[in-house]
Amino acid sequence: MKHSEAESDTASSEGLYIALFSLHGLVRADRWELGRDADTGGQIRYVVEMARALGEHPKVDRVDLITRQIIDPRVDEAYAHARETISDKVALHRIPFGPRRYLYKEKLWPYLDFFVDQMIAFFRRQGRVPDILHAHYADAGQAAGQLARILGIPFVFTGHSLGRVKRERLLAQGKSAEEIEERYALRTRVEAEEYALETASMVVASTFQEVEDQYQHYDHYMPERMEVIPPGVDLSSFSTDLSADEHPAVRERISRFLDDPSKPMILAMARPDERKNLEQLIHVYGQSPELRERANLALILGHRDDIREMAPAQRRIMQRLLVLIDTYDLYGQISYPKAQNPEEVPSYYRLAAETGGIFVNIALTEPFGLTLLEAGASGLPVVATNDGGPRDILANCRHGLLVDPLDREAIEKALLCTLDDRDRYAEWVRSGVSGTREHYSWATHVDRYMRELLELHRKADSHEQPFGRKRGKRAMPHFDRLLITDIDNTLTGDDAGLAALIEELHQHSDRVGFGIATGRSLKDLKDLLADLKLPPPDVVISSAGTEIHYRRELVPDKTWEKHIRYQWQPDKVREVLAKLPGFFLQSSKDQSFTKISWQIDPKVSPGLPEVRRILRSAGLRTKVILSHGIFLDVIPARAGPGLCIRHLGIKWGFPPERLLVAGDSGNDEEMLRGGTLGIVVGNYSDELKHLRNRPRIHFTKGCHAWGVIEGIRYYDFFGSIRIPNDQIRPEPAETDDDANDGSED
Repeated sequence: MKHSEAESDTASSEGLYIALFSLHGLVRADRWELGRDADTGGQIRYVVEMARALGEHPKVDRVDLITRQIIDPRVDEAYAHARETISDKVALHRIPFGPRRYLYKEKLWPYLDFFVDQMIAFFRRQGRVPDILHAHYADAGQAAGQLARILGIPFVFTGHSLGRVKRERLLAQGKSAEEIEERYALRTRVEAEEYALETASMVVASTFQEVEDQYQHYDHYMPERMEVIPPGVDLSSFSTDLSADEHPAVRERISRFLDDPSKPMILAMARPDERKNLEQLIHVYGQSPELRERANLALILGHRDDIREMAPAQRRIMQRLLVLIDTYDLYGQISYPKAQNPEEVPSYYRLAAETGGIFVNIALTEPFGLTLLEAGASGLPVVATNDGGPRDILANCRHGLLVDPLDREAIEKALLCTLDDRDRYAEWVRSGVSGTREHYSWATHVDRYMRELLELHRKADSHEQPFGRKRGKRAMPHFDRLLITDIDNTLTGDDAGLAALIEELHQHSDRVGFGIATGRSLKDLKDLLADLKLPPPDVVISSAGTEIHYRRELVPDKTWEKHIRYQWQPDKVREVLAKLPGFFLQSSKDQSFTKISWQIDPKVSPGLPEVRRILRSAGLRTKVILSHGIFLDVIPARAGPGLCIRHLGIKWGFPPERLLVAGDSGNDEEMLRGGTLGIVVGNYSDELKHLRNRPRIHFTKGCHAWGVIEGIRYYDFFGSIRIPNDQIRPEPAETDDDANDGSED
């Protein structure tokens, strides 16, 4: 998969191949539907403009922006196209995973392992693996982190917003922990963010406040990996030229609400979202006779055709806004037009500037604040929340005032001061126009970013060669599919079932490979294989996915050994966990250099999340696997049965659907997830029950080896291979209670 040393030199001379991941939302090259819902916001514009700017850098050879393919009559058919050209070096690729229909990001978690397998197949088709992966948001961070571990290439992470911060904010709003978890799956999201921070070679943040007040909450926060690089912004469409061509409909759309459209305009532009604090703005304006006398209020709230058809949470916010407008009797003083197309946005800023108005963003939290830059470039002073991005933006551009978003009196005072002091207003106009272009150009961002990426690439070439390109002498026979199964309680437990399975394997041995995946050590396994009279396996994955051997001679996979030892510190792992209550090392025969096995007493030992947190806090990169509730294995972060399976697929050219895996316990979960075909035998342990609705995982009625045979029949694996249509797997309909509530950060 990865280019050889000679190929790497050639690739470096031609420039880097960078893959950007933004998996949720409606992503396309232009005409973004920003504000359509909570998942279709500024991140989409950010990644597309970043990809385009990277394509213009002389040391970049190719940029692929990867997102999810969506085939859904409720959205534009453009989101179904597999490829879209952004520029000569830059393409947008839409990869199918999960149901075809559009899903909010909270619904994507079960399908990320399948996406990982899809990306391995994608890179194989391209004939080249990226030099750098860069993931945006937690879901992409989890997937790209897995790919980085599988392929051994550097990974960069940008969170954009973080789950722990969101949980704190929602709790502060009075929502219960149970309600928050049910709606947002924040435990899964935070775990994905921890995984991404642990795996990433570099974390890119937009502001220093983001680093200090957000990332610092995480166990895997490492200051030395943080890079604050203010985003670039394409400001070419934003100008102070009031005679510039504008969309005539914009002026008409605003004016038809107002008694006196010539008054200065207080302009707010945001999707209906709890975090945007729009109700507070209406309270401030409605309760201030001076503001109502001096200025009009204009709310540009994205595109809507019918409030009744909006997402439930956005609909609720719109309804509350309309109630406040009626309560304060703001008719004739406030404008809230229905339509806002992306190409019309500059005209709203210019119209507000023409009236001598103000742009206001008093969001409760603001990770960056793109609209403040657009307003400044358009010659429009701002009043902004004293949080996150606005602090940095106003420090650089000096074109307005910061306020506490919860202090109505302070907000009113800032708006009136801006309207009153015309000399300072004129200075803010000049500063905004020059400062936004000086500090926030994409060229400046990409120059800084590329310096860091080239250093990461140099270090990777020097110290961390990826695996899987050179095959050398083939270690396995030329069969076209491979059955890999756990042994204890999957093959064992029913002698008649095992005998029947062995007979079937003998009958199809000319085209079906047979493999074992087990937590047992290789020595222990050899004796058991002899006792069970199993056919000699073509591949053995042993010691919980830390060792791979081939053929009857059990030839070790040296590339795998080298790959998984990256940053592995076994002595420190033993030292840290030996201090925990209820932890007892298993016998020496269950230990190896890359697997440390414990038996735990669940009545007194910490839970699995706490064990992971303790290891992270100690600076250890590990993977923790719990089986049958009492057996706990700690292995290198790059090891594990699932990563072994993908290594085999890459190294020997097996597509995921030609790998059938079977298991019964938590030790098998990792290899069951993803694009492979999976069997969970009927005598499975409770650790696997949550996989029931995952794609390509079949739960059998038969137990032990009979379940394996049943799974082989279900997939017709010894015949033409039947692949379940997981792209259109039905799901429960979303309700107001489980839909995204529009409060994403």
